[in-house]
Parts: sequence; structure tokens; C-alpha cells
Amino acid sequence: MSNPVTDKPTVLIVGAGLGGLMLGALLEKQGVPYTIFERASTVKPLGSGMAVGPTLLPIFQQLGIYDEFLPLGKRIVYTPFYKESLESYRPTDHIAIEEFTGYSQYLVPRPKLYALILKQVPAHKIHFGKRVLNITEENDKVTVHTNDNGMHVGDIVVGADGAYSAVRQRMYDRLKAKGELPKGDQEDLPFSCTCLVGQTRVLDAEKYPVIKEPICVFPTVLGADKPFSWSVMSTAQGTLCWSVIHHLNEQTSKAAMEQRFRNNDNAEWGAYPAQTMCDETRNFPIPLGEGLSTLGDLYDLAQKDLISKVMLEEKVFTTWHSGRVVLMGDACHKLHPAGGHGAVTAMHDAITLANLIYSMPATTAEQVTNLFEEYQEERHPAALVSFQNSQLMSKFMEKGIIGFIVLYLITHMPMWLWRLALAQTVKIRPQVGFVPNIPLKGTVIPIISPSEQKARDLFERQQVEQEHITVSI
Repeated sequence: MSNPVTDKPTVLIVGAGLGGLMLGALLEKQGVPYTIFERASTVKPLGSGMAVGPTLLPIFQQLGIYDEFLPLGKRIVYTPFYKESLESYRPTDHIAIEEFTGYSQYLVPRPKLYALILKQVPAHKIHFGKRVLNITEENDKVTVHTNDNGMHVGDIVVGADGAYSAVRQRMYDRLKAKGELPKGDQEDLPFSCTCLVGQTRVLDAEKYPVIKEPICVFPTVLGADKPFSWSVMSTAQGTLCWSVIHHLNEQTSKAAMEQRFRNNDNAEWGAYPAQTMCDETRNFPIPLGEGLSTLGDLYDLAQKDLISKVMLEEKVFTTWHSGRVVLMGDACHKLHPAGGHGAVTAMHDAITLANLIYSMPATTAEQVTNLFEEYQEERHPAALVSFQNSQLMSKFMEKGIIGFIVLYLITHMPMWLWRLALAQTVKIRPQVGFVPNIPLKGTVIPIISPSEQKARDLFERQQVEQEHITVSI
């Protein structure tokens, strides 16, 4: 373990999603005291598949979970697109990513990735069934008040509690009362689509030969005369994950928002019964061969209570921190799922915060503010880029002239131009600076962030000082 600064802050993390867990795992690595509060009483294995590759794998190596991760994933080499007639477009080839970075890209079921990162946090540091009622600041400390009359005191509160963040709501209420909350941050989260996600049980490879394929089978079908697109992904566990997106227009988006508030349910996963959407989409075709010709075939092979319908919002907030409270992940930037950036971006937030917490010289209000400002200065532009890329990727799934142009470019782009585009996507491969560096691989040199460099410089100085002390003794 590293030898971090002696004046360590106590960090209170609200939300045990992938971002909150990643921050906890990294704070555990550097010896910073922390506690995670999660409003859900249990973790339900919901969600679909996630693409995980060079933008996260170096940090997995630093955490010592890379070798454990690899068997969980199935290598992605290409992603084919189809018309609803199942006539194929030219598939997009991802093999250059391995040349550029030295890492492959993998498809992993979200519940498997979640369980892996959850294991990095000692069980006694995560409190499930704890809902945040209020956050107060006094005497250079911040207190989280929970629904069981608990009062938890720390130096920093991190809101990692999703798109309908209670931490953000409390922060924004205070700022709005003082006239300090920008107008854009007061507006509702806009809906762009709803999504049906799930995973089959483990399938018999003899009955369903697609399971035998050594690489991930990852087709996406674009609806011909309906506002839907749907993807299926094969996994290393012998299951099939799916994601069915219903692209909303202004009227259906408004109706979805009104339905959410009528139900008074802001849960991210499983907030609405999925059966109606299953019925609506079960005859949609999929190109998976024997025994798997429609989405309904997948639904019938799944555990029903693990199929969920979710609302997917899009927004990057302007205000990320106030006082001793800071936001991360969906709490401050909610991205369209088409780009596959949401969870990755949240974990990148965690890496930046962990580097800056390691480097902070004291826990004074001034130092906390400086940390938060550095964090937002580094992560806000990156979140905006991910937001814009996700929106662009969503366009080819939608109808209209813009979607047609984007789809044409993606499926007809010259290989040299496609390689340039892929190279841009892998320049951000962050590491933490407070453990030994993972040697760089591949032909594309990653960008070293200011927070990583700051932590690396401190870590190396401490290593030199420790060597001098050892020699003196």
C-alpha cells in the first residue's frame, strides 16, 4: 500500500453504483477512511451487457482485479448493424483498438462487473437501506442524516446516487434559496428514450449454437418503420444480454415524464413494469440463427423479474459542487446509452477524485474547495465530450436526415478515417498516481491528466523520502 498524506479526509459516499464503488475501492487502496450509503436494501442483478476496454483496464490492473476480470468478458472484435429485414450494413471493426492500446475490448454482463468491484470494498463499509434525508455543514465538517435517524460526520460528501440524486437535490435547494443556482440546473431532466434490458439464463450451446462463438456476437438492428433499435450481446457465461431502445418524440417523452411522476418512483432500474414493452417488441427480428429469431425468444429464456424497463435521461449539469459536497457520475452528467459511456465516465470521475483526495494537503474548507474546482475543471469538459458523442451515436438509430447521414458515415467510412476516429476514443486511459504505474502499451500514447500527474509526483516524492529514511536507519 502507498504512504499517502497524513491528514486524510473522511469521505462519505452516497450511492453504491459502479462509480461509488470504484471510488470506495480506490480510497481503500490509499488508506483513506470512507463509508458508502445506498438507499436500496439489496442489490438486484439488473441490467444488460457493458463494453469494457482500454479506458478502464489499466485501473483494473492497479486494483489487482485484471486477471479476475478477463474470464468474465467476451472479446469484441466487430459490431454488425442490420436493417429490420436483417439485411446487413458493413460491420464496424474494433480490432485496431488492440493495436492502439495493447488491450482488447470485452463485453461483460453489468451484474458480473458490479459484483467484481463490490468485492473490493469491505462489507462493513457499505450500508444498504440507508436513504439520505439531509446534509448539513458545521464547524468544518459535513453530516449526512439518514432515514434511520443516523448522523454520519465527515470532511467530504460525494453524491454518486444517480440521475435523481438526493445529494444534488439538497445541494440545489440550498443554492436556489440563495439565488445561486443557474437556470439550466433548475430544469427537469429531459427524456430521450426508454430502454428494455435483460439477460437470458445460461443457454444450452448445442441447442443455441451462437453461444459457442469464441468472440462476442453483438448485432444491432434498426427498426424500419418504428422508433426502435435493439442490440443483443453474447457473453462468456453462456447467456445473451439485450437492450431495446424506444426513441421518444416530444409528445411521447412528455407522456413518459408525466407517468414517472404519477408513479412517484425515481428508481433507475426496474422502475416500471417491463411486460408491456416485452409484448410490444417480442416479434422484432434478431439475426442469431437457430431457435433465436425474435426478441420474444430471448424474453422467454429469461427470469422475468430480472427484465427491467428504464427511462433514460440526458443532461450535463453546470453545478457539480458546493461547500463540502461534490457530485459524480449520473448525478452530474447523465448520458445517452448509445455511446456506452455512462458507467465508464462515472468510474473516470472516481479516478480523478481519488487522485485529488490523495494529493490534498489538508482538510480545510479552502483545500476542499480547491479539490472540487480542480475535479470539475478536469472532468466537466470530458463529460461534455462523452455527452456529445453519445448523442451523435444515438442519431443513427433515430429517424430523419441526420440519422441517415450518421449511419451512412459509420457504415461507409474509409478504414484510415475509421482508425483515426478509434484512436481518439482510446486516448483517455487514466490511472491513479498513488500506486505503481502500469507500463504503457500500444501505439497510441494516452493523455496524462493533471490529477494523475499531481498524485504521481507526490507518490514518487514519498517513495524517495521513504528510501532515505530506510537508508538512515
